[in-house]
Amino acid sequence: MAYRFLLSWRWAGWLLLAALFAAACIGLGNWQMERRNQTVAEIRRVQQNYDKTPVPFQDARAYFDAADPDAKWTTVAVSGRYLAEGQRIVRNRPNNSVAGYEVVVPFRLTSGETIAINRGWLPIGNIRPGYPDAVPAPPAGEVSAVIRIKPSEPDLGRDAPEGQLASIDLPYYGSQLGYPLLAGSYGVMASESPQPAAVPQQLAPPAVKEGSNLSYALQWITFGILAFVGFGYMARQQARINREERDTPDETPDPGGIIGQPRAPSPRKRSRAEEEDALLDSMGL
Repeated sequence: MAYRFLLSWRWAGWLLLAALFAAACIGLGNWQMERRNQTVAEIRRVQQNYDKTPVPFQDARAYFDAADPDAKWTTVAVSGRYLAEGQRIVRNRPNNSVAGYEVVVPFRLTSGETIAINRGWLPIGNIRPGYPDAVPAPPAGEVSAVIRIKPSEPDLGRDAPEGQLASIDLPYYGSQLGYPLLAGSYGVMASESPQPAAVPQQLAPPAVKEGSNLSYALQWITFGILAFVGFGYMARQQARINREERDTPDETPDPGGIIGQPRAPSPRKRSRAEEEDALLDSMGL
């Protein structure tokens, strides 16, 4: 058998190595596909919810009490007043690829319930390290606002200076306020009325580009397939080498000369006297 060598331990080891490499590639490909699926789902939510007509708070109240991923970015109309004494700034928040802070303020609804509203973004300050130069105060009195729903963020396990949060972790934020706060989701400011003269910068809209995850997934899957293609190529080359070694004749030189031919007798060496007589004969003496 031309490929009998594949039954050896050496080639079994090569096959196992190719299989392990392919399995790792498939795993990485699936990971990229999962990331791509998450991105596509987020894009679909943005397209369905971001620019829809705002719904009344009572129609969306359940999402503020317990987060629903499908409700993310849903626009909601709310009325009430800001509780400015509970305002916090959130650290390490990029906006349009620039690092800065976000401003979170409790908002007491006319129904008596309290939610958190992210009013926008502030750049890093130059006066005091770790703080923005100024934090615009929310408008006083009755306010009407349009917000977009976002789920509460996880606890990052990091501390923050007084008056700041490491993330918008609503249960932790509510524990600092001394009154109940709906802790499932918060609102991202779209607009508010009346609008004060100084306001934080509005957050950039979410990206709706799919990215390169699908391309990366296909590349990893291709690498996994190539592992077996490479193994097959190596096996074929080894079979060719073995076949050539079997077909090549023994090229050891025959000590008797050409095989089957008698060796010609070597000429007898003449004596010195015979050489002198031959020389005289050639001179005619």
